[in-house]
Amino acid sequence: MHPKVGKNKPQDKNTAIASAKETAEKSVSSLINFSLKYFDTGNVKFPCSCWDGVYYLDLFSRIKDLCLLQKLEFTSNRSKTLRSHPIKWQETTENGFGFPMEEQIVDVPYQFSLSANDKGRVHGFFISNTFYVVWLDKNHALYP
Repeated sequence: MHPKVGKNKPQDKNTAIASAKETAEKSVSSLINFSLKYFDTGNVKFPCSCWDGVYYLDLFSRIKDLCLLQKLEFTSNRSKTLRSHPIKWQETTENGFGFPMEEQIVDVPYQFSLSANDKGRVHGFFISNTFYVVWLDKNHALYP
């Protein structure tokens, strides 16, 4: 008996799905990811509990858009909207993020703007293609 033409075997379908997932992962592997592993929720200078829902919608919208960029695009972008650049601690009110083993973990601290309309900054750092958010700075408190 001949196999029916046009029928997918379950194994073939699973292989196709696995192949599609692998292709998708390769295409996004160089894009920015975000982590809250070092997010400082207790810093009184950079509070995160007193902002309204609109602020957080803007934050998540910005993060979603940034996930479409490669790290090099982010770090070399000089647009007035994004304003991504390294943090120079000597020009700020802080000496660093202040978490244990920071010197071994953080190579270059970075910040970016939520929008061009003065909604504040997000401060953190990269490890590989992952941006670790440390502070939300709606009031621009990092710089004097």
